[in-house]
Amino acid sequence: MREYLLTLCITAAVTYLLTGPVRKFAIVAGAMPEIRARDVHREPTPRLGGIAMFFGLCAGLLVADHLTNLSQVFEASNEPRALLSGAAVIWLIGVLDDKFEIDALIKLGGQMIAAGVMVVQGLTILWLPIPGVGSVALSQGQGTLLTVALVVITINAVNFVDGLDGLAAGMVCIAAAAFFLYAYRIWYSYGVEAAAPATLFSAILMGMCLGFLPHNMHPARIFMGDSGSMLIGLVLAAGAISVTGQVDPDALNLYVGSEKEAVHQTVPVYIPLLLPLTIIAVPAADLILAIVRRTWRGQSPFAADRGHLHHRLLEIGHSHSRAVLIMYFWSALIAFGALAYSVNSASMWIVLGVVFLSAIGLLLLLLPRFTPRAPRWMERFVPPRYRRRVSVPALSPEASTPASAAVAPGVAGVSGANGATAIGPRSRLADRRKAGTR
Repeated sequence: MREYLLTLCITAAVTYLLTGPVRKFAIVAGAMPEIRARDVHREPTPRLGGIAMFFGLCAGLLVADHLTNLSQVFEASNEPRALLSGAAVIWLIGVLDDKFEIDALIKLGGQMIAAGVMVVQGLTILWLPIPGVGSVALSQGQGTLLTVALVVITINAVNFVDGLDGLAAGMVCIAAAAFFLYAYRIWYSYGVEAAAPATLFSAILMGMCLGFLPHNMHPARIFMGDSGSMLIGLVLAAGAISVTGQVDPDALNLYVGSEKEAVHQTVPVYIPLLLPLTIIAVPAADLILAIVRRTWRGQSPFAADRGHLHHRLLEIGHSHSRAVLIMYFWSALIAFGALAYSVNSASMWIVLGVVFLSAIGLLLLLLPRFTPRAPRWMERFVPPRYRRRVSVPALSPEASTPASAAVAPGVAGVSGANGATAIGPRSRLADRRKAGTR
């Protein structure tokens, strides 16, 4: 665990330290597009944050390669090199899009190429764990198609949700944390070494997101752009592919008793292949809704609009920060709920806890429809919008007449052309306060 934490910290530090210089480079390079109709921010903000995240990824892999235990991952598997190759391809396409805004079909082709590069180097789905049936081996063609589809869907799901400051980085960080705990448990609790690459990928992904978040929280000083959103989407998909398609459920038989029980233990990773990712179910749902909505209107599925989930949260009255926190909440609930179910699926308390937290989430969604007021003794501890409004009496005509008011001490009057003395701002404020106390 210490080596994973060291890798995470190095990745986060490199990403954080490079984001500032990358921001200056993006400004000089002109990677600051004009405000578009669908944008939430009101000032031009530089992109290309994915440059810092990519070098953070490289630093994390380099450090892990020189650590005693993690270096075995590079010796026993080619998956880290496959990830780096695919990440380099998708990162270059994202950088070009952040600068020149390339066509959506070209980006889609680049995403498929990046997935194909990883498949060629061995990062592919070999079999599917199906509950109640067991492990089903896939042919080379089936595994390739399923891997490419999963990578493309995950990349676009993360890319679509990248619409508010800190939203994509935070949600992916939450998903990576849940995935790290699951993969770490598979490796060290069951002794399945095939889960080691996925554990490493999740730790590095958390470092990339945590290092970039301080620069990207509202109000953001830099955006990750497609170079960052597609990159973290690919890394997240690579971890899911590694632990799902490479870990044989038969290897768990010695620990859980039977193959069906072993397959049941892989449910938190099996479900992502169908949704496609439970750990990013909220972005995946946003992706599906966006495609249906745009197709119904006769538009291209890749045509941008303001109908995403985070846009709707803003429209119903949530603030920018509250909308982001609500999306965080639902992502954490789904990801860690699946993780808890994988640990003890027989516990009814887990189901009741998820239901209770879901009710809290629905209450948070409806919060703008009513404005709760805190008791008077708590007003000093809550934001102004939750305090009771005190009605201010209207000013009388005599008190509001400047000519009848005296000049307040310490404020010099200014003589006008007719000899009358103009009243300064402080004297007017004092007269209004006096009038309100009568």
